[in-house]
Amino acid sequence: MPTTTPMVPYKPPNSDYAQFIDLQARFYQERIVFINRFLDEEAANGIISLLLYLRNEDPRGMINLYLNIPGGHMRPCLAIYDLICQTRRQCKIRTANLGLCAGMGAFLCSAGTKGSRGGMPNARFLIQRTGLENPFQGQASDIGLEVSNLKTWNDRMEEELAEMTGRPISIVRNDLKRDFYLTSAEAVKYGLIDQVLMPDFRKRRAVGAEFGKFEGETQRYQGQGNQGGWGGRPPPMEKKDDDEPLSAKD
Repeated sequence: MPTTTPMVPYKPPNSDYAQFIDLQARFYQERIVFINRFLDEEAANGIISLLLYLRNEDPRGMINLYLNIPGGHMRPCLAIYDLICQTRRQCKIRTANLGLCAGMGAFLCSAGTKGSRGGMPNARFLIQRTGLENPFQGQASDIGLEVSNLKTWNDRMEEELAEMTGRPISIVRNDLKRDFYLTSAEAVKYGLIDQVLMPDFRKRRAVGAEFGKFEGETQRYQGQGNQGGWGGRPPPMEKKDDDEPLSAKD
């Protein structure tokens, strides 16, 4: 495993020579943000700064969020959520769960523009209420205030989740009483995302294609109503005129 961020070649426009740049920087040039860590205050501040930069650079350009988040603190994640909600009024925000979106990660994956929220076939979602971020000590009244404040923000999160999924708030609150796991297909039915990102079986080359849609040369597969291809029966040989049986007149 590399110990540093990989470097990839990049050829600037109107330039004859390529240069090596940071992989993350190359992603940012394509308006791609890959979030793959626990979201605390430091991680949230970096994501917020990046989204503000991309929005300022091109207010109408689409932003792609690829997520593999093991969880996150509620307060910084809600700050990211508020910025996503403001940004998607001007430009489309596409979200994709690549592996696991747990807790606030699933919440953020569902915050993208409706119709552009997806998950990989084997991705998993976990929606749950959030507990105290750190051990809290103090007087009983102070502890009670902290717990009451946390409950208020959990209730707020459930209301937003009910609005994003289109489900009654009573059902969402009942589901979040315990850890609630979903596959990508189940997340589509639940309303958490809109589609499972599957490659088109009719295409095989992904040059210049959208994520999840492979474009290019047509490829034939078994069981797709074609003759030949992988595993299919070869097409029947057409008889030539020379192979036809001779008639009695001949």
